[in-house]
Amino acid sequence: MRFGYRKPSWKKSFKARTTGKWKRQMKRSINPYYGKKGAGWVNNPRKAMYNKVYNKTSRSIFSQPRKQTRKKINYTNDIPKGSFIYGIDSLFNLIKNILYLIMYLIAAYLLISSVI
Repeated sequence: MRFGYRKPSWKKSFKARTTGKWKRQMKRSINPYYGKKGAGWVNNPRKAMYNKVYNKTSRSIFSQPRKQTRKKINYTNDIPKGSFIYGIDSLFNLIKNILYLIMYLIAAYLLISSVI
């Protein structure tokens, strides 16, 4: 198994670019699963598993490098914590959560009372 960058093969690259539309249409007319997603797992699961791991662990020299870190998403709003608006906003969030809790309790009560 190869890790890192793959050595380019110009022959295989040329062959992949020149395989024609008619050849794919002919294969598709013979094999209904040709070109469909997941067909490799049906035809040859061992080869499909190898290819999945190979494609995850190796890269082409022509592709862009992978990003090492994921971008953190900041879900907090931009209201400063010491401001008056932040207090009102947190109060509304508390009221909203209490109303959701009451709604779920009523739904659970109605569900239990209909069963009994």
